[in-house]
Amino acid sequence: MQGWEFPVLITLSLLIGVILFISAIALIKNSRQLTNEVIKKDGDRWRKKNRWFGIIFSLEGLFIAIAAFICVSTNHLNLFVPVMALIVGAHFFPLASLFQVPIYYVTGTLLCLLATIVMLTFPVKIIISDHQIMAWWVSIGFCSALILWGTGVIVCLRGFRLLSMAQNGAENNKVSTRL
Repeated sequence: MQGWEFPVLITLSLLIGVILFISAIALIKNSRQLTNEVIKKDGDRWRKKNRWFGIIFSLEGLFIAIAAFICVSTNHLNLFVPVMALIVGAHFFPLASLFQVPIYYVTGTLLCLLATIVMLTFPVKIIISDHQIMAWWVSIGFCSALILWGTGVIVCLRGFRLLSMAQNGAENNKVSTRL
């Protein structure tokens, strides 16, 4: 949004990112207090999942780099953000299956639909008060942020709920072994 500054939006974006980051760190830190019985049993399975995660994540990065190269080389940089949203959206489908997180199917679908609908219905650029706005980039960027923040909040809340259930289960096991 050339020439327009939105310090409130930038500050809000950073604040949401920091809150989600701190929540994720708290979830990881608190989950380390659980026993490792499940991890020991499923160690090989988790190594395979982590390997597939690395492959999926690497392919996503590679496809984004290829898309950037093609968009710049063909002088169609305006297509980069929508194509990147399609790639990011598509990478959620194998992750949903791999980690058994159904909300990732919704996230992937929403990101792919968003990019497609914006490209089919929005003008590439608009001018408001002598300011050129890349309508595709702004709309996809803003809506993608909302989708991804929503996914982050849902995953974090579910993680804390599962952690609480696991902690309660561990406490119940301790009580029953004492009796």
